[in-house]
Amino acid sequence: EIQYDVVVGKTIMIQELLDDYDAVFIATGAGLPRWLNVPGESLDGVYSANEFLTRVNMMKAYDFPHYCTPCTVGNVAATFGAGNVAMDCARTALRMGAKKSYIIYRRTEKEMPARNEEIHHAKEEGVIFKLLTNPIEFIGDEAGRIKAVKCIQMKLGEPDDSGRRRPIPIPDSEFIIEINTALVAIGQNPNPLVPQSMEELVTERWGNIKVDEDGATNIPGVYAGGDIATGAATVILAMGAGKKAARAIDCYLKK
Repeated sequence: EIQYDVVVGKTIMIQELLDDYDAVFIATGAGLPRWLNVPGESLDGVYSANEFLTRVNMMKAYDFPHYCTPCTVGNVAATFGAGNVAMDCARTALRMGAKKSYIIYRRTEKEMPARNEEIHHAKEEGVIFKLLTNPIEFIGDEAGRIKAVKCIQMKLGEPDDSGRRRPIPIPDSEFIIEINTALVAIGQNPNPLVPQSMEELVTERWGNIKVDEDGATNIPGVYAGGDIATGAATVILAMGAGKKAARAIDCYLKK
């Protein structure tokens, strides 16, 4: 049975579900874009990777005006981040008509989280990599549209918690790149609605729900899996988490 027009954590709480069901599985994903938190990020022409790729692919902005989803890239696009989604954004910007498409990343290629084949294909298609570079401000024109990004050069220091060397700003190394579109692809956070509606539910640093190897949370009968537990990952891992939790829930209900 599928129930529509329900927002768990808003129109109904997990505790209310537990009044009617013996177990609940939370799989609300990690669709909340992570931002750079620099001045000018609210200018027109600054997109999260989620919005940009959704507009172009699902809403068919590539076929505007046959489909009423405008998405103007302009001559120069810059993507911030270096994961698989960032490579997708940079390559998509070229297909949307950009003459230049940059990947701007604060570390070196060695530290990029994207798969090697994604990086290879991006280079093959003409994406320009500006490494050891970090944005510090988006600059807009009089109409409130982005026209440039102010960056600072970086150097690598000691490894941080991720095991990668920490990027450190180089004083007095600021410079400006003229761009028409900024695509922020530095990751996604878990949907906070359900965790925030259950104060007793234990979460990790980035807001993902803490679970054991079977997907069980600290609350009896409440399980979670996929991106809400791991942070943004792959469909395969999410499917695997669902199967593990299903077995664990079956055992839990038979006790």
